[in-house]
Amino acid sequence: MDDDALLSIGELARLTGLTVKTIRFWSDAGVVPPTDRTPAGYRLYGPEAQARLGLVRTLRGLGIDIATIQQVLGREVTVAEVAAAHVEALEVQIRTLRLRQAVLRAVAGHGSTPEEMELMHRLARLSDQERRRLVHDFIDHTFGGLELDAEFLTMMRTAMPELPDDPTPEQLSAWVELAELVQDDGFRARMRRAAADQVQARADAGPFDDDAARRLAELIRERTATARDAGVEPGSEAAREIVDRIVGACARLVGREDGSEFRTWLLERLEIGQESGYERYWQLIAVINGQLADPANPADLVDPADPGMGPAVAWLLAGVRAGRNQK
Repeated sequence: MDDDALLSIGELARLTGLTVKTIRFWSDAGVVPPTDRTPAGYRLYGPEAQARLGLVRTLRGLGIDIATIQQVLGREVTVAEVAAAHVEALEVQIRTLRLRQAVLRAVAGHGSTPEEMELMHRLARLSDQERRRLVHDFIDHTFGGLELDAEFLTMMRTAMPELPDDPTPEQLSAWVELAELVQDDGFRARMRRAAADQVQARADAGPFDDDAARRLAELIRERTATARDAGVEPGSEAAREIVDRIVGACARLVGREDGSEFRTWLLERLEIGQESGYERYWQLIAVINGQLADPANPADLVDPADPGMGPAVAWLLAGVRAGRNQK
């Protein structure tokens, strides 16, 4: 090759905009080898070196390592194969960065301690499979051995927390709270007690119409919502007629007569259910899965269990508690 057609490393640097140091490093690595040398030992590069340097710079800019670039230039792998592999790697990195961002936002927003931040970061990094395993373990431990309705268990196992790749601080905080909740022995015990109580209550009541139970739930939801919107306190005189109607419907559903004994029985069922934390469990699932339109308003809940029943039951419970000695 004509020496006049060869380029010194300095000339190549001016043509490409790269530094002499960078070209020398890539040359030593073998990805842009010199074509020849001067009698004094200085490197000389052929005209193809400029295009080769351009390709190397592009691949390095995309984060591809020198060893892989050597394979591409040596035709051992195609650029398409390298690109596909790096897309997968970048997707993992992006998910990791988004989780870190969400953790830091949640920490900044809540003023978390170093211990809380570490816990949040650890729980946020769990895979979908690990999150599901955590909840399934809670369900198995809490409800195992109880003769529960099959639909209930199916609902519990179907409604899994699906934390997105780029969760909001609210979703991340909800997941951390849920993860701690399902591992808490006290919560598990309260949930099991409530479930066992429901099994016993159904056994005591005997068979009843599920459609009637759903209509009763709707009655409770609607009447208590109307009362709350009107500012009717559950222990007030104005609440008595509403409470009496609802309690009477509950008594008819289970085949009992409304009275002091029944109200004591009903009050205990309501208290056990409210203390279980069941409503909070579903609120957290809803926030994580993006089903809660307004995280600041837990009543705005799209809940597969029974949407909006938490405030309704709380109002009814207070009403029954206030008037249980009036019958």
